[in-house]
Amino acid sequence: MIRFVLVIACVVPLTLALLPLHILALRYGWRIQRSIPHLYHRIVCRLIGVRIRQVGRRSGTGPVLILANHVSWLDICVISAMAPVSFVAKSEVAGWPVFGALAKWQRTVFIDRQARHRTGAATAEIGTRLKAGEAIVLFAEGTSSDGSRVLPFRSALIGAVHHALGDDSDTTVGVQPMAVTYTGFGGLPIGRELRDRVAWYGDAELIPHFIGLLSAGAIDVTVSWGEPILHTSDRKAIARDAETSVRRMCEAARRAGMQGAIAPRPGVAAPQAGAQFEPA
Repeated sequence: MIRFVLVIACVVPLTLALLPLHILALRYGWRIQRSIPHLYHRIVCRLIGVRIRQVGRRSGTGPVLILANHVSWLDICVISAMAPVSFVAKSEVAGWPVFGALAKWQRTVFIDRQARHRTGAATAEIGTRLKAGEAIVLFAEGTSSDGSRVLPFRSALIGAVHHALGDDSDTTVGVQPMAVTYTGFGGLPIGRELRDRVAWYGDAELIPHFIGLLSAGAIDVTVSWGEPILHTSDRKAIARDAETSVRRMCEAARRAGMQGAIAPRPGVAAPQAGAQFEPA
């Protein structure tokens, strides 16, 4: 609990310091509106004790729809610490205390899953944002999991890519899979018995989970970038290919995490070829 209090004592002033500038940036359309959340979450990850290991890289610098798995509310901090992005979230998130406000300030696109007729408007907004050159993260499972498996990817909102293209042949929107895999908690490798300490899913209450995670001390996570998916007119094929890629990357990250835990030398194991540790 002491660690939790110390983390909050640092995060609150940080939030209050950056928030006025960010609100002004949103109001007047300043370009730093994308970089402020990126900086904010890098600092927050450091304060929490999140250690990010990156495998691969984002392909290019143009607009991209990132299809990721979803394990915890901490995914938002981790992914935002990697790159300036916006997210797609269920409409209920907008009403959450604190978290809802932070989501709005990061220009999250909210989806009302109970009203299918509104999905088209959300898809159009995603497409417009992509066409403007943004990176949008879609948690393609549609919900969070326990972290031990990847749920089937849903294809409905992938149609936003096609909307972004429209009749403009000069606009190229990429689709790239991303896998978020938590491999260490409190200095221990994450097995099934520790996954619930990180994963936030089902009926788990947010506040107790939030306090427990911030009190952990050290959380290791691997963020893996997959190969870009070729643009096709079949959104179901895109979802299927992305799901396969994310599942493979999660399995590889878990194996690497376990091997690092038993490596016969102090410190963390040497990263795989192409891997890089991010000082988030």
